Order: sequence, then structure tokens, then C-alpha cells
Amino acid sequence: MSECCAVNKPRSEVPAVMACPVCGTRSKQVDTLTVKSLVRHLRFGAPPTQYYFCDAAGCDVVYFPLDPAAPTFRRADLWVRVGVKELEDSSLVCYCFGVTRGNIRDEIQRTGKSSMAERIKAEVKAGHCACETKNPSGKCCLGSVTREARLALQSAPTTIERT
Repeated sequence: MSECCAVNKPRSEVPAVMACPVCGTRSKQVDTLTVKSLVRHLRFGAPPTQYYFCDAAGCDVVYFPLDPAAPTFRRADLWVRVGVKELEDSSLVCYCFGVTRGNIRDEIQRTGKSSMAERIKAEVKAGHCACETKNPSGKCCLGSVTREARLALQSAPTTIERT
């Protein structure tokens, strides 16, 4: 199983949560490996500071540093689209296995439920996840997948057409 989905890692002495300097959203620490893996122009490594992930949909900032002299990275700086900052059905909810909002909504419309979280859990158990290098948050996507399925179920029509 990937380290990202395992027991919580020990916290360093820097703040675990900081407010995004642009929108004020409480933002959690993100591992340097995640920043180095997803920011386009960091060929030789990330600056030596703690970075935080802003998940606010209306904010263009993705990663901001503890050290104000270090660069802030925005959506356009990443190799991937940041699904939590977008509303399209094509937005990724699970980066390791390519699950989109649309996949979850389509399955719910067809079957009345979502099995995506169970499928992802099986893949994680098999050691196939790489959230720390693929997901901009650097965290396991299961919470996002479950939340997205709950929202889709709430907005689904009461009658499900089965094929």
C-alpha cells in the first residue's frame, strides 16, 4: 500500500495549517515530493520551505510557501488540472485511477449507487496508488470520492433508469 494511504505521517514543527495568502482558506501542509512531482518548472527540486495546498475552488493558488520569499504556484504552473478547483464532469476526483466527477455521476444515474470508493480501496490494497505524486493535495482521494458520490446521490433523480 502506498505511504499516502497509510497511517498519518508525523508532523514537523512548522504549522500544520495556514491561511492561503490570496483567499484566506485554511490550507494543509503538502509534501515536497508532491510539489516537485506536479509543478512544471521545478526540474531541480522545490525551494527548501514547507508548502501548503489551497483547495478553494475560486482561488487560482494551488501551493503557497511558509517562507514568503519562495514562489507561490498557481493552476497554470501544474502538469495536471486541479479537480477540486473545477466543476466540470471531466475533472479528476481520483488521479491514480482516472476517476472523474462524470464517472461517479454516470454510475449513479445508471445504478443508483457508486462503487468507485470500493474499487479504489481494492487498488490501494493491491499497492497501486501513488497519491503523493499524482494528486495535487498529496493525499488519498477516498474522502473526495466519497464526498462527490454523496453530492451526486443527493442531486440524482428519484427514479433510476436501469439498462
